[in-house]
Amino acid sequence: MPRDFHSDKLPKTSSRPSEEPEVRVELFHDVLELLEKNRIPYAVSGAFSLRQHTGICRYTKDLDLFLTAENSPAALSCLRAAGMECEVTDPVWLGKARRDEYFVDLITGMSNGLITVQDSWIQRARPAVIYDVETRVLAPEELVASKIFVAKRERFDGADIAHVIYGTYGEFDWQRELELVGPHWEMLLWSLVLFRYVYPAQSHYVPSAIWCELLTRFTREVKNPDPHALFRGSLIDENMFAIDVDEWELPNLLEETRRLRLDGVGQSEKLKAKPARKRA
Repeated sequence: MPRDFHSDKLPKTSSRPSEEPEVRVELFHDVLELLEKNRIPYAVSGAFSLRQHTGICRYTKDLDLFLTAENSPAALSCLRAAGMECEVTDPVWLGKARRDEYFVDLITGMSNGLITVQDSWIQRARPAVIYDVETRVLAPEELVASKIFVAKRERFDGADIAHVIYGTYGEFDWQRELELVGPHWEMLLWSLVLFRYVYPAQSHYVPSAIWCELLTRFTREVKNPDPHALFRGSLIDENMFAIDVDEWELPNLLEETRRLRLDGVGQSEKLKAKPARKRA
C-alpha cells in the first residue's frame, strides 16, 4: 500500500502528555485565574475535558471555555482589562482572547446555531485542577453534545465521542444526552452506530433501552418520510454540501438557524454593560 506522505503530520491519540511552551501555560493559567477571581461562570472543554473523561492527552494551542452568551461579554471584558487582545470572532458562538501566538476560545454554542450553552451546562460541570487552578470541566454528556455536529471533511469528532462513551461507562446519563440533542437525535444515533462498530464487545455500554428508542424512532421516520422535510446537509458541513445550496437550489438551513441564533443574541451590546451572573 502506498504510504500517505501526510501521515507523519497527523496527530495520534496517546495518554502521554506533550511538552508545553511556558508562554502557553502562563496564558491558560492567567485566564482561568482571572475568571475564577471575577466569579464568571464557565466550564473548560476541548482537550482538557476530553483528558479528564478518557485519559487522552492532546496537544492544543488553544483553551476552550464554554459559557453562556449572557456571560461571554463580561469574560472578554475581564480578559481585555488584563492586557489580552480580545474579539468576538463570530457572534453566533465564538469569542477569542490572545497573547502572543496562543489563544483562548470563549464558546457559547455550536457554529451552526443549533445547540447553545445553557446555565445547566456550567452547573453540571465536574471539578478539576488545571494549571494549578481549581476549576471545572464539561460533564461527559455536554461534551458529547458539543461534538455531534463536528463532522466536517477537515475535522471529525466521532472518535472523541466513542472514547468518551467507552471511558465513562457506568456514569453516563443517557436521558440527559437525549435532552441535550433534542430534535437532532439522528446525529447521536449516527455517533452510537460508530461506537458500536469500533467497540462491538461493549455495545451494552449504551443501555438497550436507548438503542431501542433511537432505532424505533429511526425506523418510524424511514417508513413514514416527510415529503416536506428540509435539506439539512449545510448544518453539518456548509462547504461539502455547498453544491446542494448553490447549484441545486436546496434551502440553506444553516443560514436560517444562524440568523435565528443572532436574533437571540441581538442584545449583545447591552449585555456588555451588565455584570456576569455570579456563581453561588
